[in-house]
Order: sequence, then structure tokens, then C-alpha cells
Amino acid sequence: MVVVPTRLTLIGKPECHLCDDARAVIASVVAELGDAASISLDELSIHDDPELNARFWDEIPVLMIDGRVHAIWRLDAERLKTAILAATV
Repeated sequence: MVVVPTRLTLIGKPECHLCDDARAVIASVVAELGDAASISLDELSIHDDPELNARFWDEIPVLMIDGRVHAIWRLDAERLKTAILAATV
């Protein structure tokens, strides 16, 4: 089986408790999947990008999987794990 790398992008801002919660869920899922998935994580702040701020200011955190919105505000670990595994095949 060929493992296709999965690119996660977390869009948030500093001092955001929901963003902290999202990071914890992502870290937990990535640790659980281990070598079963090749995952990269980028974090972007709405404070650093006017376009992101205009688009997502009232929805953060936003998690994108391979450029597509997966979740806003809250992440579900099982849903995220399922989506990552589906993206890797």
C-alpha cells in the first residue's frame, strides 16, 4: 500500500483556547496513527494574512485537510482520524 502524505492546515490566532483545543486533538490523532499516515501540519494565523482574516475571522479554528475545510470551531478526534486515513489511500 502506498501512503500518500496528508497536509493539515490549522488556521487560528494566538491566545485562542479553541485553537489550543484543536492542536491537542490533532496531536492526539497524529500520535495514535503513528506510521499509518504521513502527515504534515502547518499553522497559519489570521493576524498574519488579511485574506485569511477576512474569510475565517469568525470561524477559527479552521482545520483544512489537503486544502479543503474539514472542521470549524471544534474538532472530533474520530472524524479527523477517519478523514486522514481516507486521504492517505
